[in-house]
Amino acid sequence: MLIGNAPCSWGVCYPTGNIYSPEQYLDQLASAGYKGTELGPLGYMPTDVDRLKNMLVPHNLTLIGATHVHTFSQAETNVQFHKDMRAQGEVLSALGARHLVVMDESNVYPADQLGVLSHDAVQQMYKDLSKAHTMLANEFGIALSFHPHIGTCIELEAQIDALLSETPLNLCLDTGHYAFWGQDPLTYMRRNWDRIDYMHLKNVDASVRTRVLRGDLSVQDALGAGVMCPLQEGVVDIAQIMEFLRANEFQGPVVVEQDIAENAIETPLELACRNFSYIAGMAEA
Repeated sequence: MLIGNAPCSWGVCYPTGNIYSPEQYLDQLASAGYKGTELGPLGYMPTDVDRLKNMLVPHNLTLIGATHVHTFSQAETNVQFHKDMRAQGEVLSALGARHLVVMDESNVYPADQLGVLSHDAVQQMYKDLSKAHTMLANEFGIALSFHPHIGTCIELEAQIDALLSETPLNLCLDTGHYAFWGQDPLTYMRRNWDRIDYMHLKNVDASVRTRVLRGDLSVQDALGAGVMCPLQEGVVDIAQIMEFLRANEFQGPVVVEQDIAENAIETPLELACRNFSYIAGMAEA
């Protein structure tokens, strides 16, 4: 099982203004032991295919997909969404990647209305996702998956079920984001196995999550407080998740992600190494 990581584990959530250049990210990713990478936000990595390939090959890295964040809460970005889907498809398909993940942007919602979308806005999102899904499959041979994410319009089980019912998209199941609200990712994986084609491995700190569930800490503040902790330390039994993936011969990408807490002592590279050391044996078992 090829284990990948993503630029977001190095704090890269937007195309510009990052501490780590693409070259630095790829060098550290490979040195930590990973064999696959996501593309990162559109514009962070080169979109020139030859140039990008020449950056990946020396590190023996495979481009396994991309996670694209879109502001579904802003109707005026509709046209840009479809342009971005095509741009991602062109780069991914040229380098042999067969997966694109999309999720809602959380940072644009008011603090007291996280993830609140009108019925009409949700229906429009379903239509846009379905249209992009068909285009990517037909023109590029790429599967479009949806990533439920805390603080967005798709984060709770009922919202995820509705999306699966109303669109042809499968899921990128993120174990941390799913478990954030006390939901059990393994139970959901068992019940919806045929609709999961991409995995993000992440874990949740029990004490920080308890503060959120009690109402003592906001979602935004929880992220800064380190609610998404290293894989071996949280409430999600990552070993069980990996055993389930192996037993069911999962063929999709498996990507480790590590959000960086505001008071983090370890560097992104140190965290990436620790997570890889924990997971590597499980992938090979």
